[in-house]
Amino acid sequence: MTRANNHESGSQREQNISLLRGKLLLSNEILEDGVLAWRDGKILYAGVPEGLPEQIRREALQLSVPDHGLIVPGFIDIHVHGGNGEDFMDASLEVLDKITSFHSTQGTTAMLATSMTAPKERLDSVLAEVARYRSGEMRYAQLEGVHLEGPFFSPKWPGAQNPEHIILPDVSWLETWEKQYPGLIRQVTLAPEREGALEVISWLREQRITAALGHTDATYEEVERAVEAGLHHAVHTFNAMTPLHHRQPGAAGAVLSDPRISAEVIADGIHVHPAAISILAQLKQQDDQLVLITDAMSAAGLDDGEYKIGDLPVIVKHGEARLKDGGALAGSTLTMIRGFRYLVQEVGLSLKAASRAASLTPARLLGIDHRTGSLAQGKQADIVLLNAELDIEGVWVKGRRVGE
Repeated sequence: MTRANNHESGSQREQNISLLRGKLLLSNEILEDGVLAWRDGKILYAGVPEGLPEQIRREALQLSVPDHGLIVPGFIDIHVHGGNGEDFMDASLEVLDKITSFHSTQGTTAMLATSMTAPKERLDSVLAEVARYRSGEMRYAQLEGVHLEGPFFSPKWPGAQNPEHIILPDVSWLETWEKQYPGLIRQVTLAPEREGALEVISWLREQRITAALGHTDATYEEVERAVEAGLHHAVHTFNAMTPLHHRQPGAAGAVLSDPRISAEVIADGIHVHPAAISILAQLKQQDDQLVLITDAMSAAGLDDGEYKIGDLPVIVKHGEARLKDGGALAGSTLTMIRGFRYLVQEVGLSLKAASRAASLTPARLLGIDHRTGSLAQGKQADIVLLNAELDIEGVWVKGRRVGE
């Protein structure tokens, strides 16, 4: 079936009103008995059953909901490298379909294609392919743009990035890409202590692109100077950055203490201890600055074995991905539903707090919260239906059920 035919059949299905009734998680409250109705990819109603308009009640097709079903907004993953055997660095229409289709089955309804440190021509290709993909019909999780993770890193903290491709921050690269693909780049991760970084950060602020710290040897003071220049986000907090020490707070200390910095976390029980996630959450969730990410690489969704992240070989054992040479953690095999479950069941976050970290906060960071990230009238019908064990029972992207 062609992409056009898929679009046509999907549009035909969406003529009817669809309705779910169960425990409904709204942005500011949880309705123990709630109703969500949508048509043509837009939410018509989200509230208590008594308020449901009679016309919607007459026209709606009631969908099956498990006992104690929980209806939450679709997850938004702003830091993900691949999945289902594919890597965003090898982007093509087929590769992007495979990655987005897999992650949509795991509750992700929107995401950023995250790159690796690589030569400019390789990054040129990734940007071109993602732009081409976005110009067509995206059938699965929506690619909202690109997250450039590198190549402007500290060679002292390469993590699973190839140090051969690390360079000093160069605003001319970004200016060229922004001219070629306006609005495509949504986040740039860099080491703020490197020569030229503050100039890049200021430029990113002017373009309304998220400037994020990561893979950095920055001191606390260097991070604070970068924040003044416009940096306001941190990738995979605690990982690949100078750690917190009571006399030298480091980059981690700046992230924890500065309310201007939002913080990603990989909630897989491998990258960060649950107690450390709890501390981070207590400091960040009140201001909606905690962001759940997967940092998933190509092995996500597949068995243990040998894979690659970018151009580096990786061994996955018991679901833990590490570089074959040196043993550094190499992304994860996490999915958003597993991370969401971990935040609730292992870290002890409330459903509301975990949902905001997985949906509304990343939507706000991307500036798309006016159309997705929460369940409200007029927004996209990006929906995840869960059972009492927080297992997925159904996912809808723009009102279309994944798998149909």
